[in-house]
Amino acid sequence: MSTIPWQDRPENSKDVMWRYSENPIIDRYSIPSSNSIFNSAVVPFGDGYAGVFRCDNKAVQMNIFAGFSKDGINWDINHEPIEMKSGNTEMIESAYKYDPRVVWIEDRYWITWCNGYNGPTIGIGYTFDFKEFFQCENAFLPFNRNGVLFPQKINGKYAMLSRPSDNGHTPFGDIWISYSPDMKYWGEHRLVMKPSPFDQSAWQCTKVGAGPIPILTDEGWLMIYHGVINTCNGFRYAMGSALLDVDSPDQVKYRTQPYILGPAETYEMVGDVPNVVFPCAALHSIEEDKLAVYYGAADTHVAIAFGKLSEVIQFTKENSL
Repeated sequence: MSTIPWQDRPENSKDVMWRYSENPIIDRYSIPSSNSIFNSAVVPFGDGYAGVFRCDNKAVQMNIFAGFSKDGINWDINHEPIEMKSGNTEMIESAYKYDPRVVWIEDRYWITWCNGYNGPTIGIGYTFDFKEFFQCENAFLPFNRNGVLFPQKINGKYAMLSRPSDNGHTPFGDIWISYSPDMKYWGEHRLVMKPSPFDQSAWQCTKVGAGPIPILTDEGWLMIYHGVINTCNGFRYAMGSALLDVDSPDQVKYRTQPYILGPAETYEMVGDVPNVVFPCAALHSIEEDKLAVYYGAADTHVAIAFGKLSEVIQFTKENSL
């Protein structure tokens, strides 16, 4: 029995990543107040899983909600949003919260999200039990999105990926890395990855952003990311993978030229924002060679895709820009 959610590759599929046959796993109306549930984070917890979910209500107010699951597929999401207490700061103002990520580091679960404080920036908080949550200082000045922590310190410091942006629907975006000694003060900002030239890999030529928590492998940090192309019908989001140097993760060793999953199913192409595959969480088992990636579909639902960890790494190396 697999230790993570899993479904074998369909017989007729040769893709490196394949979709769960019962997608989407979380419908837009899974709690009474929701207009949509998407771009959400999942981690192992207890004898099952816990998650932090982006739930936009029917006024389209953006907030994050806790949820629990025994199998990682069927979820019970709280009907009320997370109420934050003061962590390392008394300033816990938020006009909105969206696109969370969650990671266990040392002795607690850390949460990052896009936090509304005079524009979008990176909010940080933590919990020990997914019942009580503590908000910390925002990591960066506005404007920024896609704050993704590494699961362990690098050279003695906490490390976070992010994408500096603007106050709107950003028509640009690079992935950066920043470091902190204490999860409060951040610096040593370094460029990691830019969008690709259009003629080399058009699906990721407009902007790129980090997705799930990076996975430490023998080949480096496996970073699943999203890439965007601006088409005549608007932005199109797809999923790629990269391998970063273990000790200097601002150094990209390999990066996929083709995407590993793009919008193709109806639930990915039709929704509040069409043509979006947006990865936010990944469960993996090195021993079982399995990877399960949770992604937002068309800014409306949560879906899941699977892959063999070794095959994703090999594909990244053999199909690199």
